[in-house]
Amino acid sequence: MEILWFALAVLCWVLFFALEGFDFGVGMLAPALGRDDHERGAAIRTVGPVWDGNEVWLVAAIGVTFAAFPDWYAALLSGLYLPMVLVLLALAARGVAIEFRGKVDTPVWRRRCEVALAVSSFLTAGLFGAVVAVAMTGLALDPTGAVVGTGLERSLAPLVSGPALAGAVLGVLAALVQGATFLGLRTTGPVRVRARRVAVGSAVAAGVVAAGVAVVVGGLAALFAGVVALLALAAAVAAAWRYEGTAFAAATLGVVGAVVAAFTAHVPVVLPSTLDPASSLTISGAAASPYALTVITVGAVLILPGVIAYQAFSYWVFRRRVASERVTA
Repeated sequence: MEILWFALAVLCWVLFFALEGFDFGVGMLAPALGRDDHERGAAIRTVGPVWDGNEVWLVAAIGVTFAAFPDWYAALLSGLYLPMVLVLLALAARGVAIEFRGKVDTPVWRRRCEVALAVSSFLTAGLFGAVVAVAMTGLALDPTGAVVGTGLERSLAPLVSGPALAGAVLGVLAALVQGATFLGLRTTGPVRVRARRVAVGSAVAAGVVAAGVAVVVGGLAALFAGVVALLALAAAVAAAWRYEGTAFAAATLGVVGAVVAAFTAHVPVVLPSTLDPASSLTISGAAASPYALTVITVGAVLILPGVIAYQAFSYWVFRRRVASERVTA
């Protein structure tokens, strides 16, 4: 039962990062790719119907981690509470920027909302990348599973490290590749052309960084990083040849591979201790009681299929491209 719920927790995190990745990328790219208010609006409308549904998977991922692995949840959230608070504030700013952009009919107001969307999307992608890298490398856990340290140092010190910086850079680049390939797939006109160029450049950059990570980390993690690098380069080639669906699929598979690698690199350990390997949290050690896992299994069977079906339906309904070119009479 613990293994099943660990797989479900990883699946929820994978779905969140894979679906929100292009949301973050579109948010960062919309002000840059749109030359005027009409083009920027077209870029933002590609994610308008789905962005809030994508964020549901963050709630699901945190809920599953809390319910099935309370010790893992407690260590992660208590050790990284300040970065997670910043992530939540940035996510809230993104939502406000998207929802309120059309509430006041002035170019100045819309421009401010677009800048807020770009900044908050950049911060969210970077912070999530750093947090995942820290979770992969571990925290200072004592034998009870609690994070050692007090005050700001305990929560911020893990982010001031090479792995966290590399994770932040990869998080931003991955979002840019996904966002650019998604815009190439979902728009027509000048935004589509510019998005294709950005997709090629950002995918090459992401591939180079992932290859550098593969050289530094070594072992099984290097194999995953190498695969991610190849997928990024495949996305660049596909975007250059105008195979937009293939480019988006390769970019998304790269994100999936990176997240799976981050969460399974030390299995059965789910959170390594940087102080003593014996203090690391394992799947069985961090899991809830068998009775609790049985109860939440019933809830998952009832809820998850409905969430997946609704989200698939919304993507089907809004599957057509958004025109970014102006139509003159």
